[in-house]
Amino acid sequence: MEYHDSEKAVEVAARVEAFMEEEVLPREREALRTQERISEDEIHEFWELAKERDLFAPQVPEEYGGQGLNFQDMLPSFEQVGRSLFGALSIRANAPQEGNMHTIEMAGTDEQKEEYLHPLVQGDIRSAFSMTEPLDGGGSDPKMLKTTARKDGDEWVINGHKWWTSDGYNADVLLVMARTDLDAHPYEGTSIFLVPTDLDGVNVVRNVGHLGGHGIVDIERGHAEIKYEGVRVPEEALLGEEGGGFRLAQLRLGGGRLTHCMRYSGMAERSLEISKAYLQDRHAFDGTLSEKQALRHRIANAETQLHAARTMVRHAARELDDSDARIEVAMAKLFTANVTNDIMDLAVQCLGGNGIGKDLPVAYFYESVRPFRIVDGADEVHRRSIARHAFDDVYDEDMENVLTFDSDLDMT
Repeated sequence: MEYHDSEKAVEVAARVEAFMEEEVLPREREALRTQERISEDEIHEFWELAKERDLFAPQVPEEYGGQGLNFQDMLPSFEQVGRSLFGALSIRANAPQEGNMHTIEMAGTDEQKEEYLHPLVQGDIRSAFSMTEPLDGGGSDPKMLKTTARKDGDEWVINGHKWWTSDGYNADVLLVMARTDLDAHPYEGTSIFLVPTDLDGVNVVRNVGHLGGHGIVDIERGHAEIKYEGVRVPEEALLGEEGGGFRLAQLRLGGGRLTHCMRYSGMAERSLEISKAYLQDRHAFDGTLSEKQALRHRIANAETQLHAARTMVRHAARELDDSDARIEVAMAKLFTANVTNDIMDLAVQCLGGNGIGKDLPVAYFYESVRPFRIVDGADEVHRRSIARHAFDDVYDEDMENVLTFDSDLDMT
């Protein structure tokens, strides 16, 4: 399908596709065949190859070491990297790192960018977004946030309990959401802090076991449970404005939802390609499986739904340039999450034993895609926002704008 992406977007996406076909997918196939996991050193080698091809960190401004693509132009490239189990990681376009880079770029001071953004883009340090809390804390209902940051002289003292902090297990710096004004509504009294993990009181409890993951990459990532116990940070650790944490998080998550949509669309596209190739080769019941009408119709439905999802994401991206596009993004995320789940399930069914086996990437895709209906806003949260818009409920637009996000849990 042609989506009338810009000439720049098409050109870069073509080069990313070539990089996937020539460098990334051959190594992925080898890892699947041998069950030999891809090392962190190898990932760094892919980064150097991506730099040589001017593909490294496409979403980051050139002054910080990226390619400087605007949001709409980078989306087709994100779809291409989604076709591989480690494609996004291979060019430094993986979540949550790309979202954290964007957040620091948007709100960071020059000093913060120098200390964190430059090394983060180059992969010299890791970051994590620490927002979601255990039971009775903040999650799909973010106003339940319990972590606090109290001013003490020229320092902030942070206390709280988080989990599902993506990449938090080995992070060097954490973007921590905390209540800074308990007398104000949480939407107006919450801030974000840059917290180095080597500070006293930052206690990484464990890496929470979860469904899905990289599968073939030998890098301990996961989603950490972290306790902040009297953690002291200087005033300069505040990211953006005091009390502006929810608005900053919403800016981060709006675009992040769409990049997730494109990566998962890439997974779905490749799963369909593998399924169609198998159905054309597999003979049973007096013909190839591709000749069976039931399967043909299910593939046709999947192709149609995937096309609709891609179109919705591009439309939301265009709107995001001029407004918060809250409802457009919610619709695109909700629809794409369910479509990609359905397509991955269909791919496993079409492939039979090969679908549940791990010689092919489809089983890994299947594990990874199910959390997408929960992360970056559960289906129910997005439906809530869409329904309120549909029924024209009376609400404070600014407050509703920050309601539709959940944990930064990410499986890409």
